[in-house]
This record gives sequence, C-alpha cells and structure tokens, in this order.
Amino acid sequence: MRLSRLVLVIALLAAVLLLIAGPGTRMEVWDFRTGFALMRWAAYIGLGAAVVAVVLLLVPAYRRAGALALAAALLIGVGVAFVPWNAMRGAKQVPPIHDISTDTQRPPQFVDILPLRADAPNPATYGGAEIAQQQLAAYPELGPYTSALPPAAAFDQALEAAKKMGWDIVASDPASGRIEASDTTRWFGFTDDVVIRVEAEGDGSRVDVRSVSRVGKSDVGTNAKRIRAYLAALARLG
Repeated sequence: MRLSRLVLVIALLAAVLLLIAGPGTRMEVWDFRTGFALMRWAAYIGLGAAVVAVVLLLVPAYRRAGALALAAALLIGVGVAFVPWNAMRGAKQVPPIHDISTDTQRPPQFVDILPLRADAPNPATYGGAEIAQQQLAAYPELGPYTSALPPAAAFDQALEAAKKMGWDIVASDPASGRIEASDTTRWFGFTDDVVIRVEAEGDGSRVDVRSVSRVGKSDVGTNAKRIRAYLAALARLG
C-alpha cells in the first residue's frame, strides 16, 4: 500500500513540475530553457510513474491493496507525459522558423518596437529567401488581406481588429499605414511582435501582417496561427 502511494506521489510531483514550468518562466523565476527542462523531466518522471503503476497493477497483492492509487498514478503519469510529447510532435510538423509574414518578398518592417527587442535573441530583420521558402511550403494559404475600402478606412479597420485580438498596441501611424503591437503567450509568457502594413492597391487597400518571436528558433506554429486569427478578425469586420 505504501509503495502504491509512493508511485502516486511521484506522479503528482511530475504534474507539479509540468504546471510550474510555464508560469515560472512567465514570472521570470527562471529562463525559458529551464522551463523546457522542467517539462522534459516532468515527462520522464510521469512516464516512469505510469510504467511502475502498470507493473504493480499486474501484481495481485498490490492491485488489491492500492488499485485506486495506482490507477490514479497511471492516468496522471500518462497525462503529464503527453503534454511535452504533443508539443514536440507539433514542433516537428512545422519548419523551425519564428518569422512569418503575409508578404515574404517585401515583409512589413518594425520601427517603434525595435527598442523593445534590443535584448531579444532573435533579430527583427527578415531572414530572406530561405525563410520565405520554408514558410511557403508550410503555410501556403497565408497571404495579404484585400479590402475595397480606401487606405484610411482600411487602416482604422485594421487597428480595430488588432485591438480585438487583445494585443498591446505599441504604435499606430495612419500616415505610413503602420501598426505595431506585441502579444504574450499565456503559459510561458513569450512575447511576440506584430507589424501590420496598410497600403493602397487598385481602388482599394491591401493589408499585410508579420509576426515575429523574440526568443526561440521555432515558434511551433504560433505566429502563423496568430496571423490566421487576425485575418479572420479583420474579415469579420469587413
């Protein structure tokens, strides 16, 4: 019975490591590398607890004495291990890039956000043809938003959509058609930056969006998801 409870305690420890990995990073208790390490160790410990729980459940004496604790340890351990595994699986399904733009030939440029990115490991300059090729292969559907509205009206609409996304608006310059904003991920608190460009095209307007992570080689698809969500919000307003 004591062994069954010990296995459950170990599974709960794994769950605690997983739960604090992100918030600790967000609160700057440790950096994101430590947060990722905690997730990795949570997976190892959780999986180990689950394996031991299965083995003990196969032993009649332990099964009779601590079936409930072992079943709980099994479920918790598998659940904890699944989260990092699923994150890694998602990362492998997208290219290891962190700069996504609806215009890869002439991506919108940051201006006012640059001082905020001064200490960021990832540069604000676009990576060029290699990044563009990887993006186009992974996200061929991402493209500019076109509007029948004149640029001034399209700019107001683009700004409203950015506000509806809950982003922190850093700059809004109607004269240049540029909007800059930052968005913070919920769990780890990673800050990504967004720049929106509104310009005339034909009788209407064209809106391009670029989203760039400050840290991390791969964004695990986050920037592309953000752009899709913004374009959808913009379409709803249109």
